[in-house]
Amino acid sequence: MGRAARLRSKRLAGKLRQIRTALGLSQNEIIRLLGLEEVIYQANVSGYESGEREPPLPILLKYAEAAGVCLDVLANDELDLPAKLPSKPKHTNR
Repeated sequence: MGRAARLRSKRLAGKLRQIRTALGLSQNEIIRLLGLEEVIYQANVSGYESGEREPPLPILLKYAEAAGVCLDVLANDELDLPAKLPSKPKHTNR
């Protein structure tokens, strides 16, 4: 018996690349901004942006926080990133 393919966001890779470029950062600079120097490498970011890899949820959350968007904006293919990044999320914990 085979396994069903896991659902994946079709637009996630492009959104992650869009966040990094809108912030004017290289792949290594986004790693530093996210505070992930001890966790991921430039090859990881490259894989996330090409769609070859899918980042773990805690890393997605850091991208969302850096962009000032809610996590659902990254995960939901029907939602677009704001034109201006970083943005202000519509809801916050504060």
